[in-house]
Amino acid sequence: MAEFNQLLISNIEYLKPYAVVFTHDSESAKDLLQETLCRALANRGQYTDETNIKGWLYTIMRNTFINNYRRKGRTKKIFNFYLRDLPENKETATGNPAGGSLEAKEILAVVHALPDSLRIPFCLHYEGYKYQEIADLIDITLGTIKSRIHLARKILRERISQQTRQQVSQQVHQLN
Repeated sequence: MAEFNQLLISNIEYLKPYAVVFTHDSESAKDLLQETLCRALANRGQYTDETNIKGWLYTIMRNTFINNYRRKGRTKKIFNFYLRDLPENKETATGNPAGGSLEAKEILAVVHALPDSLRIPFCLHYEGYKYQEIADLIDITLGTIKSRIHLARKILRERISQQTRQQVSQQVHQLN
């Protein structure tokens, strides 16, 4: 174990430039490097003495960066998808006092109100897991996972749209 830790430490300087190239930011590069080393330690059992340590660490770093990038992209897409139809995002330059808005906590409440059979696959997908990874984690067929995530999205869209309409209606009544 001490030998493996020493290998990791001796390759930190090798990994730093790659982290900067991936992230284009020194602080994010430090985070990526730290996460790479943590994942390398967590996956110590997969490393063998015949493995090229530099290539192995670089692959971990690259995959970590890609997964984080995808996860961030999904986060933006999911919230943009649900927030795009909200009246606050369609206001004119003069503003619309009747416009409603849902707070993130209200959206999360809708997500948490889903039944576990839908919420768990949806949340895992939202976190960046691929369909097959979710199917393997939950031990359910791939088609069922896809169906459940699709159904969760459909329900969320309907409930969020309904809440938005209710808020707008309440605000209109308050103005009258």
